[in-house]
Amino acid sequence: MTAPALSVRLTHVGFHVTELEPMVAFYEQILGMVVTDRAPGRGVFMSRDPKEHHQIVLAVGRPEGSYPLINQISFRLDDLEALRAYHRFVLEKGVGPLDAVTHGNAWSLYFPDPEGNRIELYAGSPWHVSQPMRVAVDLGQSAEALLAQTEALIRDNPTRTSQADWSDAMRDRLSPTG
Repeated sequence: MTAPALSVRLTHVGFHVTELEPMVAFYEQILGMVVTDRAPGRGVFMSRDPKEHHQIVLAVGRPEGSYPLINQISFRLDDLEALRAYHRFVLEKGVGPLDAVTHGNAWSLYFPDPEGNRIELYAGSPWHVSQPMRVAVDLGQSAEALLAQTEALIRDNPTRTSQADWSDAMRDRLSPTG
């Protein structure tokens, strides 16, 4: 049985934090989020989207010294130039360690928040290839060089297709009649 054909969208994530205010400051200063509401003693709601009351909920209650349970929190950027600009910004802010990679279908920049949760900033590429694929890249290169490097890496990949073709196939798969 497949899920009903409803409009289901992922809109936000909530997670527990040990120290609330340093986390709020990080998400404000590094990711440009704003506080939309506070639940005194319980948590903070934050967003970058004027249509979403919150995209992140920082909830108190994570035990000090506990291991992050979140694999990653991912934010899509408009394009590769925006990712390159963000790379320069986080370098200037001293955020790190930084891990820049191509997945063939996207370029990603990974770094930790103050409590070790992995943040991913990414920009889509023109192509789709099956995952996982992870090859280190230098986001200090030009966008043209990154495009050429990624295209060379996936040129002979038998799963390579355009993002448009992959999206059309996914639309068909998600269709109630698909």
